Parts: sequence; structure tokens; C-alpha cells
Amino acid sequence: MTTEEHPTHPGHLTVSRSTVDGVRVIALRGELDQATHDCVGEALNPPAGDPSPRTVADLSGLTFMDSSGINLLIAAHRAAVEAQGWLRVAGTQPPVLRVMQLVGIDTLIPCRPTVREALED
Repeated sequence: MTTEEHPTHPGHLTVSRSTVDGVRVIALRGELDQATHDCVGEALNPPAGDPSPRTVADLSGLTFMDSSGINLLIAAHRAAVEAQGWLRVAGTQPPVLRVMQLVGIDTLIPCRPTVREALED
């Protein structure tokens, strides 16, 4: 397992990247909004040339997400599927899950209670 962490906007959002058994785990902590969406999109999208990108978005530390976050998840999901891979979401807290459910993204992208379950699926 490898891990690296990048504060995007100190006090606002932190993006941590790790790899578990070949699956990228992107952990978000803080608030995902228009001001922070660029770096998150870069982290969630599959790396160029990855033949079967698999990514788990760990949202357990995400306290807020607006429509820009929803758009990022949809774009990352589409990019992963086009590259013959997948995106899963894990650990979504109730306020963020509510936003996801309101727009129906939880029916498009598999959502699991924990990172472990997302990895084992």
C-alpha cells in the first residue's frame, strides 16, 4: 500500500491517495465545492494508459458536497467505465449521501458503507 496526502485548500479540503491491491483509494476530507473541484477531478479520473482503472472514493471525511462534486463523480465514473474499469464510493456521511440520493447518483455509482467493502465487491 502506498499513501500520499495533499492539502488542497488548508482547512477546506484534503485529498489523500493510496493504493490497495492495485486499486486507487482517493480519500477526501473537508468540503468539496466549486473552489476545490479541480484537484479532486484530477485525483478521481483514471490515469492515462491504465488498462483497467479501479478507484474507490472514500468520502467518510467529506462534510459537504455541492453539485460540482456530483458532476465530478459522474465524470470519473464515465471515464472509468470507458476505460473498462470502475469507480465506487465508500463511507459517505449522511449529509453528503442525502445530496447523492436526491440526484440519484447512488443508483449509478456503487456506494458501500466502508472502503473495505468497496474493495471486496
